[in-house]
Order: sequence, then structure tokens, then C-alpha cells
Amino acid sequence: MRGDLHRLRTAAEDLDAGRRRADAARAAAIARYAEDVCAAIHHHHSREDEIVWPVIERAAGAAVDLADLSDDHSELDPLLDKVRVTARAFAAGGGAGELAAALRTLSDLIDEHIEEEERRIFPVIEKYVSAADWKAMEKSLRGGDPRFELSWADRYATPDEMAHIRRLAGPVLSLLLILIRPGQRRRQRLVFGG
Repeated sequence: MRGDLHRLRTAAEDLDAGRRRADAARAAAIARYAEDVCAAIHHHHSREDEIVWPVIERAAGAAVDLADLSDDHSELDPLLDKVRVTARAFAAGGGAGELAAALRTLSDLIDEHIEEEERRIFPVIEKYVSAADWKAMEKSLRGGDPRFELSWADRYATPDEMAHIRRLAGPVLSLLLILIRPGQRRRQRLVFGG
């Protein structure tokens, strides 16, 4: 999430500053990519609210207070909508300045939120949530766009993390990666250049 938000933000800032250009095809690709990122973020925080937080609260009880993290989630939806609206306007021929500003606001909140989650929630999970409860919860987290989220894992996961994902997913994952990589690489080049 964070990596692609930063990349999108930089691309929009570069377009706004005139350091890069976007023809209609690239503008449409950037807008679609921004919408996909927003959909993945919405799916992620919705799943946290609906599935992850209740598991943690049941296990940790009074040792955890997730109210402010849930408040961050309620702030996210209007920001996600703003990114979607400004991305569509950019694809329709508008300037990149509003998209850059919306992405900057969203990426700043996501950075702060994830850092806070990792600092506060990971120790609580390790201390209170059983491996069996965590494994059961992970199975119910499915959804979203698996091709898009798998491309994130392929791009950003460490070798150890990918090995873990492959163990969980089985041999089908390797086949899926082989199938989606060429299209994802073309999409990345169109959106981000290079």
C-alpha cells in the first residue's frame, strides 16, 4: 500500500510540476491504478474493522484500545473518495495538482496509521492472540482483487515473506505469478514509466 501510494504521489507531483507528461492512455492508466489502490486500501481497513479488530479485542480485552485506529479508518473513506474523484478528473483531461494533493494527504495518513498499528498492535497480537485464532482469522480475510494484491506481494515482499506466502498458497501461486507478471509489468511501465 505505502509503496504504491508513494509512487503514485511522486508520479502525480512530477506531472503537476511538468517534470513528466501523460498522454490520454497514461492518464487513464494512472487513474485506474489509483482506483485499484483505493479499493485495496478500503478492503484492507474494512476487513480490519470487521474481522481483525474483534479477534484482537476478544483475546486482549482491556489490554487494547482500538478506538483511535478505527477513527483513522473512518477518515480514510472520504480521502479514498477524493483520490478517486481527482483521478477521474485527471484522466478526463484535468491537471494533476488536485490528484497529487489528494494522494499526499492519503499517503501521509496511511503512513502514520500503519506505523501506529505496527507499534501498538503487533505486540498485543503476539502476546494475546493464539496462533490458531490468528490462522482462522486469516482465512476469512480473503477478498479484494487477488491479481492486484498478488502483484503487490510480488513487488514488495521480501524473499522470506514470499516463501511464507508460497507455503500457504501452494503451487498455484507460482503459476498465477507467471501468468500475471507480464501484464503487471506493462501496466507498471505505463503508469510509472521506466
